[in-house]
Amino acid sequence: MTAPRTMAPWVADWPATAAVLAGEAGQLDPLAVLHANRVIACTPAGRERGVLPGLRKREAQSRCPELVVVAADEARDAVFFEPVLAAVEQVAAGVMVLRAGACGFAARGPAAYFGGETVVAEKIIERVATETGVEAQIGVADGTFAALLAARAGQVVEPGGTPGFLAALPVAALGRPVLADLLQRLGVNTLGEFAALPSSDVLARFGTDGALAHRLAAGRDDRPLEVRQPPTDLSVSETFDEPIERVDVAAFAARTLAVKLHERLAGHGLAATRLEIGVVTADGQELSRVWRHDGLLSAQAIADRTRWQLEGWLTRRQLTAGITTLTLTPQGVLHQGGLQPGLWGEPGADRDRAHRAMHRVQGLLGPDSVQVGVLSGGRDPQHLVTAVPFGDERAPARPAGPWPAALPAPYPALTVADQPVDLLDADGTPVGISARLAMTGPPARLEVGDRRARVVSWWGPWPVVERWWDAEAGRRGVRLQVQTDDGVALLLFLTGGRWFVVGRFD
Repeated sequence: MTAPRTMAPWVADWPATAAVLAGEAGQLDPLAVLHANRVIACTPAGRERGVLPGLRKREAQSRCPELVVVAADEARDAVFFEPVLAAVEQVAAGVMVLRAGACGFAARGPAAYFGGETVVAEKIIERVATETGVEAQIGVADGTFAALLAARAGQVVEPGGTPGFLAALPVAALGRPVLADLLQRLGVNTLGEFAALPSSDVLARFGTDGALAHRLAAGRDDRPLEVRQPPTDLSVSETFDEPIERVDVAAFAARTLAVKLHERLAGHGLAATRLEIGVVTADGQELSRVWRHDGLLSAQAIADRTRWQLEGWLTRRQLTAGITTLTLTPQGVLHQGGLQPGLWGEPGADRDRAHRAMHRVQGLLGPDSVQVGVLSGGRDPQHLVTAVPFGDERAPARPAGPWPAALPAPYPALTVADQPVDLLDADGTPVGISARLAMTGPPARLEVGDRRARVVSWWGPWPVVERWWDAEAGRRGVRLQVQTDDGVALLLFLTGGRWFVVGRFD
């Protein structure tokens, strides 16, 4: 069975091209993308200076001292490849993403429509260059695997000629380094030599993956194309003839556009958990703000957040002129049934009212005016909570751990911002801690401002050493827990020769 004719647009060194498009370097600058301390892609300027894939970072920089080095980023590669895919889809339908930098589609339809495979290839190369400024190459062959290899040479393989085209290529072209190394040690150096082996022997010796590679080497790539579904543009926008400068007019526009956005999402069976609100003013100023929501955004929720944001911009005089364009873009889009309710069930009216009030305060005073606490990692009780703006992603400032020498539970019920305290022994001498963690005397009294209490028991001391390698951010100290005669238990911290109260236990 002959593999279907496939066309494969391909961009050489795509990770490097994506890094340039992301602004990591200029178009003519030498740039290399590294993974595991080795070059995996570089720009033409880097190749001219001797930088090649496979080189270690130090070797690459010795060949080109001005080399710009960036880390591999699959997300960056995928994001900046999207415009290339969109340009290809203007000429051909049913595009499949092979990987970031390469795609494929069935050649039969476009070739019949435009009058030949060569014509289609020229149109796609021109469209990609015009739309994105990227130089692409196209390969045409029987099957996706052969078409992608042909793209590296910019070659159109005639129908039925794929096995002959593949036969001369090295086994490294399979993209399976372990298998290729084993084949070379067995004396099999080309795809033609590998394809000549009996299929049953290949399956018995190399397993299922080797058998699949054997079919590819023989040009029997009959896997169907997995057609990509282009992302739907769900954003809605409205342009106003008269610039909006009043809050009541903005509120009316917000409600109308919110209903339109909600209907568009519902028509696709979708809902959003985040909303980006963007405006353009009469003098060209652009502002945007992303609102997060604990749940699915209803039409009322979209309208409220849009109105609050516009009211905040207008009343705080952040806009230099009236609003001429309002755009609502849904983010965090998921299917209607894709979000589980909280432990308390669906949000109730009381909770929605409270959320609306807090969002309105944020719209008037800024996102940092209402904050919530998020449990974080850390060694001290002051670091165990991160304050984030209400509605934003509840991401802790520090990972959960493990944190060696962290204060064990139970934690203080109340944390204090380093309140100075005097810890004295029975003679009134300040209690200190030696380098060997020996106390200069047993604690007897505690003086905090005008308050004096007798220490009846204590636990510790425990040393704390953080970021010892950083002279500015590093910290050394000692913890001590004490209990006074009035039943109060405190957490003390000694640093720089001074005691501080950092927490109080219930």
